[in-house]
Parts: sequence; C-alpha cells; structure tokens
Amino acid sequence: MNKNTLIFGIDISKDTFDVYGGSLGHKRYSNTDKGFKAFMTILPKQAHCVMEATGCYHHRLALFLNDNTISVSVVNPLIIKRYIQMKLRRIKTDKSDAFMIYDYGCNELLELWSPDPEYLTQGREILSLIQMYLKQSTALKNKLHALESQGHTKGKAVTSIKRQLRSLKKECEILESEVECLIKENEPSLFTRLKTIPGIGKKTAILLMLNTGNFQEFATSKQVSSFLGLAPNERSSGSSIRGRSRISKTGDGLVRNHLFMCSFTACIHNKQCKALFDRIVAKGKSKKLALIAVCNKLIKQAFAIAKSGLPYDPNYAMN
Repeated sequence: MNKNTLIFGIDISKDTFDVYGGSLGHKRYSNTDKGFKAFMTILPKQAHCVMEATGCYHHRLALFLNDNTISVSVVNPLIIKRYIQMKLRRIKTDKSDAFMIYDYGCNELLELWSPDPEYLTQGREILSLIQMYLKQSTALKNKLHALESQGHTKGKAVTSIKRQLRSLKKECEILESEVECLIKENEPSLFTRLKTIPGIGKKTAILLMLNTGNFQEFATSKQVSSFLGLAPNERSSGSSIRGRSRISKTGDGLVRNHLFMCSFTACIHNKQCKALFDRIVAKGKSKKLALIAVCNKLIKQAFAIAKSGLPYDPNYAMN
C-alpha cells in the first residue's frame, strides 16, 4: 500500500452508511445516490475505502466509488468480526464498526475490489430467484400432501395449489433457460469443457461458473473447495479434544447438493473419481466420506480445466 494512501472504513446498512477516516473522524450518509455524491466531496484522490460484503447493501456504493476511480476493498464480514474479537472490543455500534473496519484497513493487507461482469451478476440474481421459487414449491407440496392426507383430494384449495405449482415449475424452466443462454453467450468454451467431465452436467457447470466467477478469483482448487464449503474441518487439540472432522458447509448449499449428486455418477463413469472412491472405501472409511472426497476431486478437475483451457482427459493422471 502507498504510504500516502488514506484509509476510510465504511459500515453499511440498508438506509445509511457510517464512515471513519482518520482526521476526518466519523460521518454518516444516506445509502442513496445523494449520499454517495456527498461522500465523494470529502474523498481525496488517494483514498482507499474498505467495507464489508453486506449482502446487496454494499454493492451500489462499491460500484459508485469504483466508477469514480476510488480504490475499494470489500472484506468478508467474518474476517472483520474475528478482527474485532481479537481486539477485545465489546462496543458494537455502526460508528464503532466503521472505526474497526478503518483500523483493519490500516493494519492488514488489502485486496482491490473490482466489479464482476454484468452477465455473472445477472446470472446470480436469476439463480437466487430460482432458489426462492423452489422453496415456495416445497412449501406448497407439503401443504398439498397435508390436505391429501386428510382426504381433501379436490376443492378450491387443492386446485389453487396445483395451479401455483405448475406456474412455479414453468417459471423455473424459463429462468433456467435464460441463465443457460447467458453462459453460452459469454463463456461458451468453458461451459462446454466443464461438461466433458464425467459426472458434471450443465446445471452443475452453470452453478460452478456463477459461484466461482469462472474460477478466476482462486489460485488453487483447495481455495474453491473451502469457498464452497466442502473443505474438511478438523478439531483436535492435545489429548482431550478429538472432534469429528466435518465439512465446513460455508458458501452456497445448492452447489454442494448438486456436486454430491454428481459424485454418484462420477464414481461410475469418471476414472479418477472411481479410483479415489474405491481406495477410500477399501480403507474402511464410510461411503459418504468417499463421496465428499469425490466432490472435491470434481472441483479439482473443473479448476484444472478452467485454468488450462483444455477439455477433460480420462487418461490424465491427477494427484
């Protein structure tokens, strides 16, 4: 970081954002275009703004600052939370959070943020909507099952639920088609190559591409596994703590579910995955553990294909 860089810590909520910046002290602005412009008037050219990734609330401000050539870093909220705990801070207000984000920015190495391509943003929004519709479908199916269990196989309520289920199914199919078109228009080569991996279908390929930003933000496949929540967490200390190893389950659960389903097919048709599965089971480990290892192998293969630009090679020996 340049020694002349001036750090500004930003804590964002739905309606406002709090800023702390050294000699500037504390300021509060509305989380609107008017508030963004007012904030810009006090920012020097060498400013570096640091904020948490707070769902959708931080995105507009980050884009605005980036468009106005202000350096921006967007930090995982868990990192800031752990940093505050490490500093033994007990006060939690928007003002104190802005100060701690500022303090983090002054003392830690920061990575510059840049916006994702528009098609990735659109694709993620569509996926989020599909997930919401699927949850609604599940709730409606449960209600329909409850009614039918009580002997209500006809009537306005049953008819309405069935009509709504048909509508949601059709809408999901339309959205899935639209997100597939987005991928094919912008990253047709990677999409095609990922589908050459035995076990990876088009839906899983799309999910991987959208969730990882086409793997461009990751240096290793282990980082991808950790990001998707498939990396094992081991808990052991001394002779008294021997916790059971589990996957972290951070990240998008939908991707994990798809990869887990893919692992069944991969164990049959994917040479490396089958060998890995058989080797783990032969050691007396559970089949579920072996399937999770296969999920990680699929991630490793997808990562290698994305980075190399080559399709899947069944005879390539991957460690």
